[in-house]
Formats: sequence, C-alpha cells, structure tokens
Amino acid sequence: MTNSHVIFSASIALFLLLSISHFPGALSQSVKVCKSKTNNTCIDKDKALDLKLIAIFSILITSLIGVCLPFFARSVPAFQPEKSHFLILKSFASGIILSTGFMHVLPDSFDMLSSPCLNDNPWHKFPFTGFVAMISAVFTLMVDSITTSVFTKSGRRDLSADVASVETPDQEIGHVQVHGHGHSHALHHNLQGENDKELGSYLQLLRYRVIAIVLELGIVVHSIVIGLSVGATNNTCTIKGLVAALCFHQMFEGMGLGGCILQAEYGWVKKAVMAFFFAVTTPFGVALGMALSKTYKENSPDSLITVGLLNASSAGLLIYMALVDLLAADFMGQKMQKSIKLQLKSYAAVLLGAGGMSVMAKWA
Repeated sequence: MTNSHVIFSASIALFLLLSISHFPGALSQSVKVCKSKTNNTCIDKDKALDLKLIAIFSILITSLIGVCLPFFARSVPAFQPEKSHFLILKSFASGIILSTGFMHVLPDSFDMLSSPCLNDNPWHKFPFTGFVAMISAVFTLMVDSITTSVFTKSGRRDLSADVASVETPDQEIGHVQVHGHGHSHALHHNLQGENDKELGSYLQLLRYRVIAIVLELGIVVHSIVIGLSVGATNNTCTIKGLVAALCFHQMFEGMGLGGCILQAEYGWVKKAVMAFFFAVTTPFGVALGMALSKTYKENSPDSLITVGLLNASSAGLLIYMALVDLLAADFMGQKMQKSIKLQLKSYAAVLLGAGGMSVMAKWA
C-alpha cells in the first residue's frame, strides 16, 4: 500500500513536470545559438569515454559501501538504532541530505531555468525553481500525511477487532457476578494498554518505512539527473572533478538512506533491493547520458527546462525530508529531549555534514 501510494504520486508529479516543460510557448523560440562554455583543450571524446567507464564502477562501489554500511554497523552495539551514537551518525547524514537539496540541486535548477537560452517570457519573469520546489515540498507532505493516516485507521481497526474478540466469550456466557465483571474490566484495560503500545510501535515503524521510500525516491531522481550530465559531456576537466566529488557525495548520502532503511526494519531482501536501486541510479544516469550524448544537448531548451524542473522538484522533496522527517523527528523525540548534551553533539554532526557537502558544491 505504501509503495503504490508513493509510486503513483511520483508518477503524477513527473508527468506534470514534463507536461509543463512542453507547453506551447514554454520553450525558447530564440534563433540565437547557445554554446557550452567549455575549454576546447579539455574536449577529448576517447579520454572522456575512459573516465566515464571509471566513473560508473567507482560510483557504484562507493554507493554500495555507503548505503550498506549502516546495515553492518548494527552488529556494533554502539551503533544500534536505539543508541546515542546512531542518532549522532544519522544527524551527520541528515545534514548531508539537507545540503544536497540547498547547495547542489536547487542552485543547478536556478541556473538552468534562468539560462539565456530560454525566452525571457515566461522563464526569466517568474521564479519557477522556487515555485516548483515549494509545490514539491507540500506534495511530499500530502503523500506523507495521507499515507500515515490511512495506515493509522487500518491499524486501529485491526486492534479494535482483537479487543472485541477477547470480550465476546464473556458476553456470550452472560456473567453477572461482580467479581467476574471486575476481572473482565481489568482484562479489558490491560489489553487496551498493550494494544495502545502495539499501535504506537506500529505507527512509528510505518513512519520509518514511508520516510525511507520517499527519501529514496528524491535521491534517485537527483542521482539520475546528475549522472546524465556526466555521461553526456566530453569535457575531461569537468568529468575528473565530478567523479571524485560524486564518489564522496554518494557514499555519505547512502549512509543517510541506509540509516532510514535500517530503522524501517525491512527484511534482508527488501533492504538489498533498496540498496541496489540506490547504488545503480547514478551509474545508470551516466550510461544513459553516454547513450544519448549525440542527441542530448545540455544547453538545449528541452533539456534545460526538463532537467531544471526535475531538479527543483527533487530539491523540495529532499529539503522537506531532511528538515521534517529526519532532523525534526529526531530532535523533538524523547531521547534527544532528555539530553541537552546529545542535542549539541547532534547539532555539531548536522553542521559538519552540511558543511562538508557544501564545500563539495565547488566541484559537483
């Protein structure tokens, strides 16, 4: 149910973005030629191909290491989900995801949708990047809340049915003794208390699973887009910087996603599928860019608008997830609220993660 809701919502959002980007009059009708601002000495198709192949394998390996690291770290007592060290590490990863949205994806969208290759009307007269990012954040909130609400009602119905099935035998026998009534009343309250605890645990687990799926969706969109740009260019100077930066980027971003998948308590098969899906998206984007390198032009109006809108949508989703579902949920939780010292350590971890990823924005 959760998977279908998120996939359906993502499909609708993607369809709307692509539709907007191809409205009549939306594309540039300018006759001027938009050329890439590249250094001709860096253009080497054969060398670029070798670098792209290296990029595919190196990014795949570092992505797998990053997303799988939290799974194996669970065997270390200090890094189990209920421990303080896990929260600090998760805060570091959440800072990375937050910085990815603000410092990497959002600026790229601004640059693309304000390109001189697009007509002034409407692209230079309305802040489409901010608007789409805002709509994306609200849309993510809607999917988040509605999905949780549906499962909450379903869980309460199931638990109410369990309580009713326990009460039915006494009602059929028709006990009227005071002692019997008191015993049944006490049993009902005990069962109700246990069911409330089960419902709370169930809802928390549900939240973790929704967070893991939606977060992976946002990361996947961003990863494919950035991989596409690497695969489509033949600028060796650009590729060299991007490969190194993307390896670190994917590793740390994978750690954040891996922590969320770990808290969702999926079986090993689902964990493996989600980890593999995350790891292959950027290499897939690079391969797709290589296949489309003859037809895909990064400065064409079609490419600028489509990729710019996708980046804006991804930025809104990542920023919402990092601030609301990851940072706010942890910092306002019981464990954090009981310890100011733990909060300060976690804030330092957030700033360290966000700061490190912000520095990487110079190259990727």
